[in-house]
Amino acid sequence: MTTSTAKAGFPWLIIASGCVIAALTFGPRSAMGFFQLPMLAETGWDRTTFGLAMALQNLCWGLGQPVFGAIADRFGTWRVLALSALLYAGGLYMMAVADAPMLLHIGGGVLVGLGVAAGSFGIILAAFARNVEPESRSFAFGLGTAAGSAGMFLFAPITQGLIDTVGWSDTLVYLAIAMLIVPVLAVSLRGNAQSGTQSATEIEQTVREALREAFSHQSYLLLTAGFFVCGFQVAFITAHFPAYIGDIGVSANYAVIGIALIGFFNIIGSLAAGVIGQRHSKPMFLVTIYLARSVAVTLFLLLPQNGTSVIIFSVVMGLLWLSTVPPTNALVAIMFGTRHLGMLGGIVFLSHQVGSFLGVWLGGYLYDVFGSYNPVWWLGVALGLFAAIVHWPIREQAVPRAVPVPAE
Repeated sequence: MTTSTAKAGFPWLIIASGCVIAALTFGPRSAMGFFQLPMLAETGWDRTTFGLAMALQNLCWGLGQPVFGAIADRFGTWRVLALSALLYAGGLYMMAVADAPMLLHIGGGVLVGLGVAAGSFGIILAAFARNVEPESRSFAFGLGTAAGSAGMFLFAPITQGLIDTVGWSDTLVYLAIAMLIVPVLAVSLRGNAQSGTQSATEIEQTVREALREAFSHQSYLLLTAGFFVCGFQVAFITAHFPAYIGDIGVSANYAVIGIALIGFFNIIGSLAAGVIGQRHSKPMFLVTIYLARSVAVTLFLLLPQNGTSVIIFSVVMGLLWLSTVPPTNALVAIMFGTRHLGMLGGIVFLSHQVGSFLGVWLGGYLYDVFGSYNPVWWLGVALGLFAAIVHWPIREQAVPRAVPVPAE
């Protein structure tokens, strides 16, 4: 942590509250893959049906992100997080009692997706950015992202244990109840874009002006295009990895171990990403991450697949999983400041979730067509190379403005 940050005071209460909320909102949705097989076995639905629900969840998460981000920027983070809890809990409960695919798609797809959108990284990290010195934002973003990773690590064994004990339906009800803790935790994050400690350094700008500026900036467009790939890769694995483990003849226990390892090493990767992004080029760091993902998947598919390879792959992917989030959000803050960070970061994340929709849906659809997940795995490899290429020319600097941001 820098001297100036220490002098100004690091907002640990805001950071801690946001981190717990990130863990709660990211944990259950990262464990959705564990519900696929028991739910389908009981209901008789196919993987395309479940895959479409998860794809809708990711798409609604993405569509809702810039909208809820803009609402939080103007009307306050607490209100949006409270709404998140209600939507999330309602969606999980509807998913638990769904007796028709439509209810699954509305509850587990639309409502949970909107709930996650209102309480996800974009909302929380924007609140962090408004209260943290610029030179420490990457570090704060790393903490928030790592907390979401911790939620993934914790909820994997908890969810599977509950499913084994009380069944998939009651497990969803318990997770819905847990979401109601979020409004209490969110009290310390109340306030909007004009109430943070960094608001005095920002220019006044309307939503339309912010959007026009962003969509005319090449680096922002490239960042948005590249984040599509991140969503495609991680959402496919989250939704279909447990089923894939069974398809290749590996014990189902390794699916739990694998998801938990991804979550645990995700913590390390996210924290490391926050530190690395603080000291080195963020665009080149993102290039490295996407190249490494493509190499990891290629080796996993070509080398012998067994319990050991599942563990190694999970560790590597965990390190690379959400390590894209701190540098990506930090780049948006560097380019445009924090005044409309919730909205502009949300638009970048919308691209991520369009990729997530396609990754999850194509995973189920192509499996039903070809009887294998391999086509989607290899598509993810190709997209990783594409992402590395588009991040290369991104410039890590503020957008030129006629009215400069006042010096501190």
